[in-house]
Amino acid sequence: MTGLTELPDTWNVWSDEDDGRLVLAYRPDVFDAEEFPAPCLPTLYLTHGKRTRRPGTNPANTTDADDWFVTLYLEPDVTIEGNHRFPTRADALEYAVDLAGAFDAGEIDYRDCYQVPRDRYLDRLDELTGT
Repeated sequence: MTGLTELPDTWNVWSDEDDGRLVLAYRPDVFDAEEFPAPCLPTLYLTHGKRTRRPGTNPANTTDADDWFVTLYLEPDVTIEGNHRFPTRADALEYAVDLAGAFDAGEIDYRDCYQVPRDRYLDRLDELTGT
């Protein structure tokens, strides 16, 4: 079974709540709000119950509370992989760690998620992920 020990070094545990919610942040050393706006921090959410609102909002705004969901955001309004549902937290965690690894390895196509691309930001992501 996959755990946080298998999380790529480029991802940091931003928050690990007692209720099982987990937030992972990609390269906060690079996406530090100085070179890039803070919302550009790629973030992976593992939540108990589907998020019905964007990151940073009330976690009580969830549905399907019996299931676990994993969502990867490039920024609050840009979702790459959204709301994958799992019956257990362990299954969701395994998927989240695998998704973090795929993102870090440049296996996730994130450019198509943008209607109005942020070229400088996306070029930096390409550089970091080896895309």
